[in-house]
Amino acid sequence: MASFVIEGGHKLHGEITPQGAKNEVLQILCATLLTQEEVVVHNIPDILDVNNLIQLLREMGVKVSKIGLSSYSFKADSVDLNYLESDEFLKRCSSLRGSVMLVGPLVARFGKALISKPGGDKIGRRRLDTHFLGIQKLGANFNYDASRSVYEIEAKELNGTYMLLDEASVTGTANIVMAAVLAEGRTTIYNAACEPYLQQLCKMLNRMGAKISGIASNLLTIDGVESLGGTEHTMLPDMIEVGSFIGMAAMTQSELTIKNVSYENLGIIPDSFRRLGIKLEQRGDDLFIPEQEHYQIESFMDGSIMTIADAPWPGLTPDLLSVMLVVATQAKGSVLIHQKMFESRLFFVDKLIDMGAQIILCDPHRAVVIGHDHQMHLRGGNMTSPDIRAGIALLIAAMSAEGSSRIHNIEQIDRGYQNIDERLRKLGANITRID
Repeated sequence: MASFVIEGGHKLHGEITPQGAKNEVLQILCATLLTQEEVVVHNIPDILDVNNLIQLLREMGVKVSKIGLSSYSFKADSVDLNYLESDEFLKRCSSLRGSVMLVGPLVARFGKALISKPGGDKIGRRRLDTHFLGIQKLGANFNYDASRSVYEIEAKELNGTYMLLDEASVTGTANIVMAAVLAEGRTTIYNAACEPYLQQLCKMLNRMGAKISGIASNLLTIDGVESLGGTEHTMLPDMIEVGSFIGMAAMTQSELTIKNVSYENLGIIPDSFRRLGIKLEQRGDDLFIPEQEHYQIESFMDGSIMTIADAPWPGLTPDLLSVMLVVATQAKGSVLIHQKMFESRLFFVDKLIDMGAQIILCDPHRAVVIGHDHQMHLRGGNMTSPDIRAGIALLIAAMSAEGSSRIHNIEQIDRGYQNIDERLRKLGANITRID
């Protein structure tokens, strides 16, 4: 199991460009199965989850060729339907969370899909009900084979319908949209997720010939078409990386420029960091974070303690709460971090308390952070990364801490961040990877 050894207290300086968005790319890659024509995708991040999905597509019979540093072409004109029923395929799916989004395209185009219970992060129960109920409403039958722990989904034909989703699940909405574009008639999805990733997927499907309206709202209307054609698509920069780099600059009291951030797609993220007292400047499509000795958490107008909570888009993404919690440990003032969407994402707080942070963990969803105002530095420690986002938060804590830290299980960080150690070393961080 690989580890990072981090020597804290080094300031960062320079420019960094965020990778392509992980949460977008998994959807886009699954969507390439909807056509037999070529789809070219640019700005694909070189990370474990993505590479595993590309390899899975290859094994399914999709012709995949790398045509540039981060560009690939996909052509799904001879998908091996027998392979999709094999134990090997199911085993691969179970270790890759994004694989659940294969269901929509496979059922829409081939009338059948098998999926084992997906893997991924250990961050509480990430239900798949939304995916399944939505695709069921379009006319698919679900059977659970308990002996193999496999869901079998079949549909002679899919028909458009009205549905109200029980939660605005991003991957759930993506799955249903991909199934609905080839369904007969009109599908209306209310309480749909409307994250930029999903907007990107809808825009790409429209370029392929789909008829989706209401993009960027929570009410999507999809008129089914008979078939889709090829297209070209470029990923957005990863907003979670952008937020992580803002947090790093603040914690290490560094001056940093984050390049090509696609500012209009960052939503509430810049203002959420400003509420923690961090200065940010938009310079064209770049973000400049000046060196700050101190940053003070704002309070609400009535003087009550600041609360930062996640919410479906356009609210704050839950993926950044771990970073904001770490950043708050060195702010001036107190803040309540409320993680509403996942029940075990705050369990890494224990590690921060061991490092000297003043945090009261109220329950699995809420933590009160009392900031040190850089008067008392965190201490280096020995820790293990439980999930991608906690991993990056612990890395930020270690970079600002006194002394040396070791983070184990960094495969969790590699799942979501491309060559993160190499990229941070270029900025002046002292990080060593040990296998």
